[in-house]
Amino acid sequence: VQTQMRNKEGDRKRAYLTLEELRPLPPHTNTYKSIGILSLSLSLSLSLSLSLSLSLSLSLEEREWFNLIILSTFPRMIYSFCFINRFLLEPKTVLEGEQEQKLKDSEATIASLQTSRENLEKKIAEVENNLRELLQQEPGITRQIMSMSM
Repeated sequence: VQTQMRNKEGDRKRAYLTLEELRPLPPHTNTYKSIGILSLSLSLSLSLSLSLSLSLSLSLEEREWFNLIILSTFPRMIYSFCFINRFLLEPKTVLEGEQEQKLKDSEATIASLQTSRENLEKKIAEVENNLRELLQQEPGITRQIMSMSM
């Protein structure tokens, strides 16, 4: 949960900083949006090969996950892939709207994750208290646990 919160906080900061840079620009300014292009090539043998190109907007973390998925899904295949940054011409208003939506989505997700984190912390504290009570009530269990760890 903490990792997800850190990632969403980074997304929120990027969206906020992008908006801060876009706002002073005149309304009809053309801007460029970065899009990632994924080029993937898989080869099972010399006779069979597959190539595809996807238009994706992937963060660095998403690219790392993609690498892991490919490695675990196709362990015996020869593959190559690369990420290429391309840029798409967009009006300022479109890019501003996208960044505002990313900002709102990130804030909502962070709030939800914070609630989940608090609930998990409460559950952990409850389990610790229950375990502590059990060990205090049953000294035999404590001795068994101590003998197992040595």
